[in-house]
Amino acid sequence: MVYMGTKIADIDRMPRGGPRASCLDRLLETNRSEYLDRDDIDDRVKRSVVRALDRTGELFGTHSRYAEIALAEIADVPDPKILELGAGHGGLSRRLLEAHPTAEVTVTDLDEASVAKIAASDLGSHPRARVQVMDATAIDAPDRAYALAVFVLSFHHLPPALAARAIAEGTRVADKLLIVDLPRPPAPLHVVRLLAMLPLAPLVPFAHDGVISSLRCYSPAALRALAAHAGPEIEVELRGGMFSDQVLVASRPRH
Repeated sequence: MVYMGTKIADIDRMPRGGPRASCLDRLLETNRSEYLDRDDIDDRVKRSVVRALDRTGELFGTHSRYAEIALAEIADVPDPKILELGAGHGGLSRRLLEAHPTAEVTVTDLDEASVAKIAASDLGSHPRARVQVMDATAIDAPDRAYALAVFVLSFHHLPPALAARAIAEGTRVADKLLIVDLPRPPAPLHVVRLLAMLPLAPLVPFAHDGVISSLRCYSPAALRALAAHAGPEIEVELRGGMFSDQVLVASRPRH
């Protein structure tokens, strides 16, 4: 289903559950930052979170699954140029390059340490990969430079105004923007999920960031509102969202 919404005037005050979020759902969010987003946290702690994310993706096969979702969106493009935003560890870009023999992938993250780590890996010397620091809300690329921009499991890091700007930028530089992020279940189920995660949060950095990620992820209604704010002409298709990852595909009509 393609959705085109109405722009919200004060997008930065919109709840993560969307404009009509329930009172309980509005309580289940936070302005606290994850360890990955804090300047006062030892880099070793941040690296442990990134490693855990990468290992989890390998263990459960999500890197490969997200690559399949991404490549399905550009199945008719012979030699696609792909931009990964908020790459973190580069696991998705690595799978994209393995699965598509002619794809060119630009691997980016705002965090300089993450980019340096990726550049020092096999991706840094891959003939079809380019690694660089890039802000998803101010992408250094011309219009329609890419067939696809992908933003996987990092979109919730952005507050609403910046999230809308990332959608605007992603749909400007790419024919399609693919966002995959955590589901935001109905508030009662969300409470259960949080209670299961909370005991480990003070002890395990990965669990700490997982709790905050859960509180900061956007609902389908919020994603539609963000896209509408980014541009009234932006078309959105949403899949999943209750118990599975949310998948959003956004694009602008060609003129």
